[in-house]
Amino acid sequence: MLIEAARSLFLLVDVQENLGPVMAEPRPVYRNCGLLLRAAARLGVPVLVSEQYPKGLGHTLGELRALVPDDAVMSKMHFSCAAEPAIADRVRGLGRDQIVIAGIEAHVCVLQTALGFKQAGYDVFVAGDACSSRVAANHASALARMAAAGIGVVTTESAVFEWLHVAGTPEFKDLIAHIK
Repeated sequence: MLIEAARSLFLLVDVQENLGPVMAEPRPVYRNCGLLLRAAARLGVPVLVSEQYPKGLGHTLGELRALVPDDAVMSKMHFSCAAEPAIADRVRGLGRDQIVIAGIEAHVCVLQTALGFKQAGYDVFVAGDACSSRVAANHASALARMAAAGIGVVTTESAVFEWLHVAGTPEFKDLIAHIK
């Protein structure tokens, strides 16, 4: 199944100031999350951003926060965004049936969010290269578990190019500069 911009929303999970730096290889994750945020903005894909207990873990990293719409950030206490009533209501209200997810930690909040929204009937895709965990084995295990559960484990570029659908457009020309 292809990821379609008109059917999708992008959910960035918990890429926060006190959590991001302790992840395995965080810089590529930040870069890929940034690309997904830029593509979503350029292609009209709604964005939601979760922050797990921001009082303790800080807010969304500044380099990513600058790319996020002001009303998109929602705090949570549940590990799963799908279990957090305000976030689940907001997702339902957007009327999209596909969710592209990126964030941290892959084996906790990303995994539980993906499984929860899949169980709720959404087509869920996780950009595996835009996710991380403190321990690489946890990241790999989470991606395998999600794939086994019928969640599309994709790359950032796969998601972006599926959203774009065609080359040569002004959107393509804008975004290709961030991919090269």
